[in-house]
Amino acid sequence: MKEKELENELASIRSIMERSSKFISLSGFSGILAGVYALIGAGAAYKVINDDPAYALLRNLPDALTQSQKFGPVEIEPGDYSNLVYKLILIAVLVLFASISTAIILSMRQAKLKEVPIWGTISQSLLFHMAVPLLAGGSLVLIFISHHHYGFISAVSLIFYGIALVSASNFTFADVKYLGLLEILIGLIAACLPGHGLLFWALGFGVLHIIYGARIYLKYDK
Repeated sequence: MKEKELENELASIRSIMERSSKFISLSGFSGILAGVYALIGAGAAYKVINDDPAYALLRNLPDALTQSQKFGPVEIEPGDYSNLVYKLILIAVLVLFASISTAIILSMRQAKLKEVPIWGTISQSLLFHMAVPLLAGGSLVLIFISHHHYGFISAVSLIFYGIALVSASNFTFADVKYLGLLEILIGLIAACLPGHGLLFWALGFGVLHIIYGARIYLKYDK
């Protein structure tokens, strides 16, 4: 009987220590929704890419070059490809906004249910350690876009997002670190296969988030 009481006391102490040293208000359901948003965004991006005349022209470029040898040079309007990129950026921003908004709302709800403060030293440290890699990666993506280097955007975003998760994992659930490592791995594979960036983007930000969110929900939220 005394051993059971001692175990209960130790469990309570561990819980108190975890509350004071970890941000435990992350919502697993928000991770699931973020993955769903990413898959919807990837589907929208796929449709935009395949419906865009600029992509159709690039896809048929070998045939166009063959024709140019017979009938003269093929003219490509300079603004076409840029418009496609802007549409894809808009989709990515909408997915990011929806994911962040959902995470904030559901994390606030989790904090209220667990009776812990949403804003404090731990959450500030968590945000700082996530923000530095994310801002660095976002800046690099913008530099690539400005120089019209689009092939590695997906890989860079996945790798720096993974680094951000690993960096912030010391302040929240350990599962976040493993998610980050997987994001880095997928980003590196995407860098080796630059023509399949959208597929890896959907896998990293979509499928992995759904799996991670479901794990967090079943392990901590229920």
